[in-house]
Amino acid sequence: MESKREDALVGLFVLVAAGLLVLTVFLLSGTFGHSEVPYRAYFKNAGGLGPGTQVRYAGGPPIGRVQKVQSDPQDPARMEIDFSLQPDVPVKTDSKAIITNTSPLGDNFLGIIPGTASSPKAPSGTTLKSVEFVSFADVAAILAEIGPNANDLVVNINARAVALKDTLDRVNDLLNAQNRENIGASLGNVRSMLQENRPTIHSAIQNVNDSSARLSSLIDDFRKTSAQANDALSHLDAAIAEDRPDLRQSVASLRQALGSSVALTDQLDRTLDTNAENLDEILDNLRHATDNLNAFTETIKTRPYTLIRNSGIKPRNPGDHPPK
Repeated sequence: MESKREDALVGLFVLVAAGLLVLTVFLLSGTFGHSEVPYRAYFKNAGGLGPGTQVRYAGGPPIGRVQKVQSDPQDPARMEIDFSLQPDVPVKTDSKAIITNTSPLGDNFLGIIPGTASSPKAPSGTTLKSVEFVSFADVAAILAEIGPNANDLVVNINARAVALKDTLDRVNDLLNAQNRENIGASLGNVRSMLQENRPTIHSAIQNVNDSSARLSSLIDDFRKTSAQANDALSHLDAAIAEDRPDLRQSVASLRQALGSSVALTDQLDRTLDTNAENLDEILDNLRHATDNLNAFTETIKTRPYTLIRNSGIKPRNPGDHPPK
């Protein structure tokens, strides 16, 4: 009897301890006291999540657990993750779900990225937007795709380096001491020619200006003389109108000739006016050409490397395929 009694007491103790353990587990998991709010999210890669995985809000302590992970019945290419959170968690309609971890070697968990303060709270059963999980396998695949392009880039850089070296060699050869002396001598000759011919050029310009002024003065004098002759003929015509018809005929012929002279003078004046702008433009162009030639001479003397031509290598823009 005493033995059976002890066995009964031991069994009772074991049952009480097991009940307390179960009760403690439920209390710690938050099953009692309040009901959790269910949510859902979709990912192309579940990142190893499973039922019971922790859910953390903004990287904080656990505030829920994953309830179910399965493939989406509507789209087999993505995974459907159902999870529940404590009702006091401020999940907003613009909050996002993300698969992450606290360290590179730690287990993944489902994280909730907080939304904006002005957004309304997400109701129960809301499907949150997700941030796709990138695994080490995805990173390795990306690096594998970049590898051939990186090799092509290195080959292209080496080719450009060789071409640049050839260009520098050509520049050094062009700018050696002998070529610099030849360029300097040529520029000195050009400048000497400009200095010697500058008075001649300015004298020619001045002569053109003087000739234009004299021609204008001559036209004005001829016009005044024509007007005076016309007045004299008018008086003479009035004096002999009654007695000398033959003289009147001569005066009429002279008047006609004078009119032709006046017309010719007007035409010459118009021609001069029409070409005055062209003549001024020619003179200005001649002055500008002289100034540009002086500037070109100074530029070549101070920077002779501007005479170097392109090496023939076609420039490439970012994104162009390298030459075969």
